[in-house]
Amino acid sequence: MEIIVLDLEWNQSNRDQKKNRDPEIPIFEIIEIGAVKLNENREITDCFSQLICPQIYHTMHRITADIINLEMDELKNGRNFPEVMEEFLKWCGKDYVFATWGPLDLLELQRNMNYYRMESLGKGPLKFYDVQKLFSLEVIKDKTRKTLEFAIDYFQIEKKVPFHRAFSDAYYTAKVLEKMEWERVSALVSYDTFHLPRNKKEEIKVIFPGYAKYISRGFEEKKEVMEDREVASTKCYLCRKNVKKKMRWYTPNGKNYYSVAYCEEHGYIKYKVRVKKSEEEKYYAVKTSKFTTIEKVEKLRELRARDKEIKKNKKKMLSKEE
Repeated sequence: MEIIVLDLEWNQSNRDQKKNRDPEIPIFEIIEIGAVKLNENREITDCFSQLICPQIYHTMHRITADIINLEMDELKNGRNFPEVMEEFLKWCGKDYVFATWGPLDLLELQRNMNYYRMESLGKGPLKFYDVQKLFSLEVIKDKTRKTLEFAIDYFQIEKKVPFHRAFSDAYYTAKVLEKMEWERVSALVSYDTFHLPRNKKEEIKVIFPGYAKYISRGFEEKKEVMEDREVASTKCYLCRKNVKKKMRWYTPNGKNYYSVAYCEEHGYIKYKVRVKKSEEEKYYAVKTSKFTTIEKVEKLRELRARDKEIKKNKKKMLSKEE
């Protein structure tokens, strides 16, 4: 399988996007696609670079112009997005996985494809490598996302071309990926959820080193998410046994839900469910399961007790005001 390291540049309107915006029109219009192709040894074997003639926004956003050093007149010589995209996908081949610096490029790519009614990149969530995330977690051991230039400086990679153009950023992302310990990071894939699993069979269940992830299908109502048996279940992801809850599901904000269970064979497991809303206006769950310590369980219980007390006091204050 080959790796397609992808980077995009996009433009947007200078007007307020929140006022009278047609939801069918993407906020960001792709104006450049850059990519490099890596073989199984992460060696660059080919490259792709194309400008795209804008069809939506015909004036360059002032911030975009400063960042990417690209004039609107240059884009007039480009081809339209569907034509370039079809050529790009043909160039990618049949057996490949995307790699990007951060999660936004694939999201915006699919939004633009959807606008032009193009066939989707695949069924359900799209597997890819988030190189920015891998660099933060596996190299500098920090959850803070760093800039691409920070990573280039960290590895002392030669800066051959300016940053903030699609091909150059794809090239630099590939060079960062090349420096990583592939045996460690190759299993740490991410999933883009522009398209959700369509049914239970297509739901994502994957075990990573140290934790497990589950991505549910979509639900029409938010309340249905935590009512679903699979979402609310507490299983040990190693032995696949149902294990007894030590702390019931609770939420401090209505978006993140927490629970704790105990497996007699493997120990305490902390569960976190994030409830999100998809592009198709459906609610879904991203659930992570991770082994933890009794000390961390006690801290979570303290947080739950504090949240309950805060909510209780708020209710008392409201009842007095009424």
